[in-house]
Amino acid sequence: MKMKKVMALALAGVMALSIAACGGGSGASTSSGSGSADAGSASSGALTINIWDADWTALGNPEVKVEVIDWDNYWTLLEAGASGGQLADVFWMHSDYSQIYMENDILLDLTDYIAKDGVDMSIYYPDIAAIYTRSDGKIFALPKDHDTIALLYNKALFDEAGVAYPTDEWSYQDMYEAAKAITEGTAADVYGYALNTSNDQDGWYNYIYSYGGNVVNTEKTDTALDSAESKAAMEQVRLMLTVATPQAIVAESGTDSLFQSGKVAMITQGSWMINSFYTAENSKDYAWAEIPYFDRNGDGACQKDERWSCYNGLGWAAAANTANPDAAASLIEYLCSKDAQIKQAQLGVTMAGIPGISEDFANAFEGMDVSAFTKVEENGTLFARPGTRNSGKWQTPMKQAGYFLDAWQAPENPQAMSDACDKVAKLIRDCIAEEQQ
Repeated sequence: MKMKKVMALALAGVMALSIAACGGGSGASTSSGSGSADAGSASSGALTINIWDADWTALGNPEVKVEVIDWDNYWTLLEAGASGGQLADVFWMHSDYSQIYMENDILLDLTDYIAKDGVDMSIYYPDIAAIYTRSDGKIFALPKDHDTIALLYNKALFDEAGVAYPTDEWSYQDMYEAAKAITEGTAADVYGYALNTSNDQDGWYNYIYSYGGNVVNTEKTDTALDSAESKAAMEQVRLMLTVATPQAIVAESGTDSLFQSGKVAMITQGSWMINSFYTAENSKDYAWAEIPYFDRNGDGACQKDERWSCYNGLGWAAAANTANPDAAASLIEYLCSKDAQIKQAQLGVTMAGIPGISEDFANAFEGMDVSAFTKVEENGTLFARPGTRNSGKWQTPMKQAGYFLDAWQAPENPQAMSDACDKVAKLIRDCIAEEQQ
C-alpha cells in the first residue's frame, strides 16, 4: 500500500497535512492558494495559515484557512505583510529568515505561552529549537520537523553499466569512481551523477563538513571556506562535476527530473523529497544508501565524524499582530506536540522535530527502504544548516557569477574552484562584519 498522502489531525475539527519540504527551494511547490499576505484573522475570525507546499490543505474546518504560496513569492509577501500589511496568523518560518524576523518583533512571542502550558522545549532537536530562539532567550517558533540527506541511485543504470550498487560504506571517492564508470559506460546523454549546485543543503555543504571544514563556525563569527580542509572538499566537488551532468543541463531540467527520466544514475537528496521518488513510475528501480563519507584518517572505514549530513527544520510561527494570539499559540503547540509529530512520522509526512521518532518515519514507505535517512543519525554526524543573522546577504550571491558559479561551470579548472573558495570566504566575512555593526 502506498503511503497516505493526507493525514487527519484533530485540531478543533479536521486538518490534513502532507509532504512538506524543509530545505527551501528544492521541492517547493507552486501556488495553489490565493497568495494573499493580508488575509489575516481580523476580517473573518478564522485563523489563516500561510505555507509554501501545495500538498497541504485544510478540510472541513472553517476555523482554519490554509493559503499555499510558492517559495519565492512566500517571502516577498511575508516581507510585505511585515512592512505594514496584515500577516497571516500562523505560518512556516525558515532558518534563512528567522533571525531578522525575531529581532524586529514581527513574530508572536511564544515564551509565556510555552511556560504557561508546560511545553517541554528539551524534547526538540536543540539545533532546530535554537534557530527560533532569540539571543535574549525568547522563543518565536516551535520546531515542526527535521531532515537529513541520503544518496539516491537507479539500479537499472548501474546494471546497464555493470557497476556495483552503492553501499553505506561508500566514500566520496567511491561515488566518484562509480559515476565516472557509468558516465563513460552508458549513452552520451546519460551521466553517473548530477549535482544541483544551487541546492547547498542536499549537496556540497555535506562534502565540506565531512572533510573537516565549515561554511560558518558555530559561533557565527567566521568561515573556514578558504581553509585547506574546505578547499579539499570543494576540489572533490569539482572532480565530481567533471563526470556529472553539465550545469547548463541541470539548470534547465533539474536533478530530480533528470533522475526520474533515466538520464542520471545518482543524486543526493533530502528526506523531504522521498515521496516524489516513492510514487514515481520507475520507483522499483530506485534505492537509497547513506550519504558518503571522507576517509580522513585513511583507515578504510567510516568513523562517525567522517560522515556528515546537513539538517534543517522548519518552525511554526505566528504574527505578532494576530487578532487571535491565544488560538494561534494553541494551534502551534498542538502541531508541534509529540503526539502530532509521531502521527506525521508514522504516515511518512516528514521526519519529526523531536528525536526518537525517526524509526516511525523510516517504516512508513512500504516496499522502499529509506532507513539511510535515519541511520545517519547513528552512523554519522548531523550539522545544522549554516547561517548567520542575515544569511540571505551571502547565501544567494555565493552561488552566482563572480563566486562559485564560475568554478561550477568550468570544472576542468582546479584554480577556479580554489579562487572561488577565497572569494566566498571574503563575502561571508564581510557580511558578518556588517551584521555586527
